[in-house]
Amino acid sequence: MPIAPAVLAALRGTDDAGRPAVPFTDGEGGAPLRCCLRRGRPGESLALVSYAPLRRWAAERGAEPGAYDEQGPVYIHAAECGGPAGDQGYPFLRPGAVRVLRRYDARGRIAGGRLLELTDAPDGGLDAALDEAFEDPAVVLAHLRFAEFGCFQYEIRR
Repeated sequence: MPIAPAVLAALRGTDDAGRPAVPFTDGEGGAPLRCCLRRGRPGESLALVSYAPLRRWAAERGAEPGAYDEQGPVYIHAAECGGPAGDQGYPFLRPGAVRVLRRYDARGRIAGGRLLELTDAPDGGLDAALDEAFEDPAVVLAHLRFAEFGCFQYEIRR
């Protein structure tokens, strides 16, 4: 799921750490954009903002994640971009990359997790990892993050 348009609008003003978004021109391209689920292109105006997806999910449901509430960096377009162009499957998968898959229960508490090395399968092996995660009926939400920088990649809901 991409970040919702209303949330993106808020993040473009003030991020989830309370800091103003600072646009910059991407000179190289390649940033994983959470607004449209594609890689950035050279010359695009982007912002690197702090995002707290579990906090926002919990607020929608009256859940209290406690100490599990975390925020992390995400790249977004500095201005509205129109979102993803159709179903892209799982974006940002590269064989050999390591991701952190965290599972959460209905209270917003961590219900397990694992490191996942992506394979050369079309889904990077993510489908099997998600099947395993959601075998536990208590799991209602999973987050995938880049292991190297902690950047939030995306969430998968039951």
